Amino acid sequence: QVQLVESGLGSVQAVGSLRLSCAASGYTFSRYCVGWFRLAPGQVREGVAIIYLDVSTIYANSVKGRFTISQDNAKNTLDLQMNSLKPEDTGMYYCAAEYTYRGYCWFVDSIFDYWGQGTQVTVSS
Repeated sequence: QVQLVESGLGSVQAVGSLRLSCAASGYTFSRYCVGWFRLAPGQVREGVAIIYLDVSTIYANSVKGRFTISQDNAKNTLDLQMNSLKPEDTGMYYCAAEYTYRGYCWFVDSIFDYWGQGTQVTVSS
């Protein structure tokens, strides 16, 4: 059974930084389409950052230049470094991964087969 577990929840002030990590069991992140989504209060779940083929990345415009997604294949973790945080970054963050190679990777919920339980991030002004 594949399981994804996020860690790194926290509450920080604006312009602060936080690092999230997603550990997998029964799954290897390497080369797959994997990434981070978030759910803000009153909003629908949206893509934050995705990575595929280990190095290719796509970021939401709202986080570009502030967030960095990466994989640590030695530890089999998916990480999200968040800098210059804003109150609007507040929400539940989820890591997600595809089951098998599809040859494409986008901010579309349906292509991600595995989801973590989520970790809360709160940014105050």
